Amino acid sequence: MAKGNNFGGFGGLGGMMQRVQKMQKDMKALEESLQDVRITGTSGGGMVTATVDGHAQLLDIRINPEVVDPEDIEMLQDLVVSAVRDASDKAQKEHGEKMQELTGGIDIPNIPGLF
Repeated sequence: MAKGNNFGGFGGLGGMMQRVQKMQKDMKALEESLQDVRITGTSGGGMVTATVDGHAQLLDIRINPEVVDPEDIEMLQDLVVSAVRDASDKAQKEHGEKMQELTGGIDIPNIPGLF
């Protein structure tokens, strides 16, 4: 039996709870800071750009007039979708990397009731 409620090396329940509370506070700060992050995705060699925030929320679309062809609207639609996906994928990757840094690699969503 462990002395002093060490709980298998976690440094005691009080210490563990303090670390969890700090992690929750840090995660909230990270989530708020991601609103200010701007990530741009492109398609068509930069002819279409999409900008999202760190939560992958679409903020802006820019379309180079050279790519606008009234006879081929489907191509333009595809380029817009591709640019938005590119920006969103980049935002999700950045969010994941920042969460990994914050949690030290712990898979937080898989800890029931923690957050």
